Amino acid sequence: MTEKEKIKVLFLCTANAARSQMAAGIVKHDFAGRIETFSAGTNPKGVSRLAVMVLDEIGINISAETSDHLDKYRDMDFDYVITLCDDANEKCPVFFGGVNRLHMGFPDPPHTNDPTAENVQKFRDVRDAIRARMQEFFSRMLIKN
Repeated sequence: MTEKEKIKVLFLCTANAARSQMAAGIVKHDFAGRIETFSAGTNPKGVSRLAVMVLDEIGINISAETSDHLDKYRDMDFDYVITLCDDANEKCPVFFGGVNRLHMGFPDPPHTNDPTAENVQKFRDVRDAIRARMQEFFSRMLIKN
């Protein structure tokens, strides 16, 4: 598949710290060469150390990713813009012309970088829920195309 044929997806969350970072990393890894991913936030706070840790556990490295404001992508075209939290879904402006805008809500993992067993498990649960949903959605979508 060429660059032109790649599906472009923007994942949005409020802080662009965990859910949107995990979704972008997972889809980029699982659908390598077929889907190009980006992530942004309505109020970016930096990439969560625990999100990096739990993705690393499954062989996905997002340690070099940055937490970006959605304005960075204002002039880009995407095939899909997917919000992952209710706040981003409500605040996302409608400037991504001609795209499929979807909301796929996931629980908010703890707003901490403290790697307690409980916090790490909550991040793993969110990671696994995101992966399962993205696998189902993008596998089905790619079959249609």
